[in-house]
Amino acid sequence: MAIATVLDRFPTPECARTLGLEILEADPPAGRVKIAFEGRREFCNPRGFVQGGFLAAMLDDCMGPAVLIHTDGAAFPTTINLNVSFLAPACPGRLIGEGRIVQLGKTICFAEADLTDAVGFIVARASASLRIVPTAKALG
Repeated sequence: MAIATVLDRFPTPECARTLGLEILEADPPAGRVKIAFEGRREFCNPRGFVQGGFLAAMLDDCMGPAVLIHTDGAAFPTTINLNVSFLAPACPGRLIGEGRIVQLGKTICFAEADLTDAVGFIVARASASLRIVPTAKALG
């Protein structure tokens, strides 16, 4: 079940809707967010596992919201570097991502995220550098 967060003040991007993004938990002071995604069969490669590009997008969609939630929407993150490690095949179905801020500066944020399957096994992990700009300037 989705919870209310500062993200409710922003329109949900169509790409996030496609991934089935649903906010499960948020800890604004800690800069953490837990998000559910739906690994749809349409996302699968010929072996029947969710293709890595979709997993990377899910991980990216955990780190940006962590920044928005931590800053109460004041800082808008744009990914400038994304490093993903694929640790295990991801079967279609519900996937849970947890994004967290490692360090937030005035213009750059370092963040990490894990993506787990239905039984809690980590299938992918990411780290990213995010450019931070005032939200009014980014969306204005």
